[in-house]
Amino acid sequence: MKIANKKTALVTGGAGFIGSHLIDSLLAEGATVVCLDSLLTGREKNLRHLQREARFDLIQADIIDALPRTVARTAFTHVYNLACAASPPHYQADPEHTMLTNVVGTRNLLRLAEEKKARFLLTSTSEVYGDPEVHPQPESYRGWVSCTGPRACYDEGKRAAETLTFDYQRMRRADVRVARIFNTYGPRMRPDDGRVVSNVICQALAGDDITVYGDGSQTRSFCYVSDLVAGLMRLMDSDVTDGPVNLGNPVELTVSDLVERVVRMTGSTSRIVNRPLPVDDPRRRKPNIERAKALLGWEPRVALQQGLEATAAWFAEEQAEARPAEREAREELMVEVAAE
Repeated sequence: MKIANKKTALVTGGAGFIGSHLIDSLLAEGATVVCLDSLLTGREKNLRHLQREARFDLIQADIIDALPRTVARTAFTHVYNLACAASPPHYQADPEHTMLTNVVGTRNLLRLAEEKKARFLLTSTSEVYGDPEVHPQPESYRGWVSCTGPRACYDEGKRAAETLTFDYQRMRRADVRVARIFNTYGPRMRPDDGRVVSNVICQALAGDDITVYGDGSQTRSFCYVSDLVAGLMRLMDSDVTDGPVNLGNPVELTVSDLVERVVRMTGSTSRIVNRPLPVDDPRRRKPNIERAKALLGWEPRVALQQGLEATAAWFAEEQAEARPAEREAREELMVEVAAE
């Protein structure tokens, strides 16, 4: 049994895919953790295994609002801000809320970190680079982002959150770190989050048509969640406060290559159906991680095939668990119809 250390961490967005894995790792090293999540896109089931963990607490609240008294009164040493829907269908569903989460929510958490003298880590995104004209993308690249398009609520929201964070650093109001996260995948992703790995795996396992946007030649670089969490924790524990750090896997492949891998791995007979490319969807995405290597001694370790197999196995279990519930719902509907 781990002996509790002196780290008391607040993880906002901790019921989400990445946040729940981060909480597991923090608890494993002996920290006390409070998760603050609105549960708009996060899921309580991601944290169900921690119900009896004495060093963990889940509070349902939105960081846009005044922070709950329990949070305000806790002597946090570390604040991890992961609170924001990260997939296009979810963050575009309520763009105003997305922008406010990034700006107002980040300000609220920075003020908390200032008051508690806690280290603060903002999870930013590769979306700050937009549809990049520089490849691969280093932290020094300022990006090619549309400030008026349908993705701007997230892209520009994260850019504004970075601005706030580094302003607090310059004014010596908070001790901050910023991670720019590139495409991450793994167990606990939502099947409906609209991201390419979850879409392709879920469609392949179900035998549904696999949706490919555009001609499939656009590229992505996929980082397994355990690697990403290790990078976040190293960054938080480091003295790297002079700028953002890219965290992602530099192995680049096309969306078509990903689909072929998943179809081959699952033995799926699904058809591939092409749809128009979404507005402002980046054509190429690959992180330059030399800064993370040099300053954090960090780089990804999990090979894509290994990560995809683990992710597919998890989604297969999710689908198997969902079938009885779906069958029961259909039977209840049939009874109601018959009664009418």
